[in-house]
Amino acid sequence: MTNDEQPVSAAEKRKQMTAEMERTAFQRKAVSRKPANETLADAIEYFRGRGYRSDFSARPNQIYIMGGKEGVIPRVNGDIRAQENVGKGKVTMLTLNGFGENLSQAMADYVEHLRGQRKSG
Repeated sequence: MTNDEQPVSAAEKRKQMTAEMERTAFQRKAVSRKPANETLADAIEYFRGRGYRSDFSARPNQIYIMGGKEGVIPRVNGDIRAQENVGKGKVTMLTLNGFGENLSQAMADYVEHLRGQRKSG
């Protein structure tokens, strides 16, 4: 650090992290033709395969996704909640939430993965 540079305060770091979390937020709904437990187990494996920690959470029909540092965010988090038998087709509706540059992209890719399963199955 040169004499001209000022150290970044804790408040400024929090402000930067909050702005990055808002910028990279991912919130979307998706559907699956499979039962909730099977769909969530598939999601766990999908995110583990991309380097994230993922497993069933303490809440029923919900998983967590956690990853390391992405940009100024020291740790990224996400979750997927499933609700079975929604609508006429009795599909499983998923609510995906997360933040982080890479995690948001992985969640968007997972939505495409679900669409691919519907088309092939």
